Amino acid sequence: MDEHYSDAHLRDILKRTKNIAVVGVSPNPQRPSYFVARYLGLKGFNVISVNPGHAGKELFGSTIRASLSEIEEPIDMVDIFRRSDAVPPIVDEAMERFADLKTIWMQIGVTHPEAAGKARAKGIDVIMNRCPKIEYQRLFWELRMAGFNTGVISSKLS
Repeated sequence: MDEHYSDAHLRDILKRTKNIAVVGVSPNPQRPSYFVARYLGLKGFNVISVNPGHAGKELFGSTIRASLSEIEEPIDMVDIFRRSDAVPPIVDEAMERFADLKTIWMQIGVTHPEAAGKARAKGIDVIMNRCPKIEYQRLFWELRMAGFNTGVISSKLS
C-alpha cells in the first residue's frame, strides 16, 4: 500500500519536526535504521533511539531506550523501523505517551492502515512506506548533485 503524500505535506512535516524517536534503530552501521537515524541527527533533528534489544547502549552520544515510555523529552515524530505487524502497539504507546505527537512515520515496506486510521482520528499525521531521510534529501535539494531526478524543476543555478 502506497498512499500519495504531496511534497508540500511532507516538507511541512519535516520542517516542523524537531524531536524524533526512532523505534527499531540498530547500532550496526550496516543497517538502514542506523544510517537513517545518524543522517537525521546530522541534519539537526534530536534523534532518540529506541530498541529493547540494545537498551542501555550508547548510540550517537545518547543512551538507547527500551521503549517509548522511557522518553522524557517531548516527541514530534515517531519513526518506525519494525515489521508492519508490530506497528499497532507502537502507535498506541506513542499516542498515550506524547501529548503533542504530530507524526507517525512508517519506514519503507511498513504499513498498517488500521493503526494509521487510529492515529489520524486523533489528529496525528501518518506517513507509511516512506523514509524521512530519502524525503528530506529529495525535498531539500540534497539528491540533485548525485544525479537523482527529484521531481522538482528549478532554474536556480547551483
